[in-house]
Amino acid sequence: MDLILWRHAEAHEHPDLLLGAPGDSKDLARRLTSRGEKQASRMAAWLDRQLPEGARVFSSPATRCEQTVMALDRKFKLRDELLPEGDPLDLLELVQWPTGKSPVVVVGHQPTLGRVVARLLGLAEEDCSVKKGALWWLRHRERGSTSQTVVVTVQTPELL
Repeated sequence: MDLILWRHAEAHEHPDLLLGAPGDSKDLARRLTSRGEKQASRMAAWLDRQLPEGARVFSSPATRCEQTVMALDRKFKLRDELLPEGDPLDLLELVQWPTGKSPVVVVGHQPTLGRVVARLLGLAEEDCSVKKGALWWLRHRERGSTSQTVVVTVQTPELL
């Protein structure tokens, strides 16, 4: 199974920097900046060339995530499990890791995406950060009786 974790592109800051909280209504309404729109477009163009037709695509319902995934121009589902401060285990259950048959793209937030990467690679949660607009492509495979997670690629829009 392939799992592609794509962090939303650069978005405007929360309008209430001191009082705002991840997942509040103003946070969920934040839009991409013009730089973020370019990041999403660049990454989507690259990703579209790599993904097979049958890939499933999920996104957080936050506006910045929805704008990011819309650049991919594929069908997608908005899922509350992917809201800011989501539980990594809920994300893994949603995508059916590691038993799912088709590749899955998830557009979401830090720290959840980084916690999923850290969990799958056996790192401490604090050790993994996913940059805005970047993606991590992970693959589950079986080697004999051993289950492995392989890093296929890590991409940032600036390097494409």
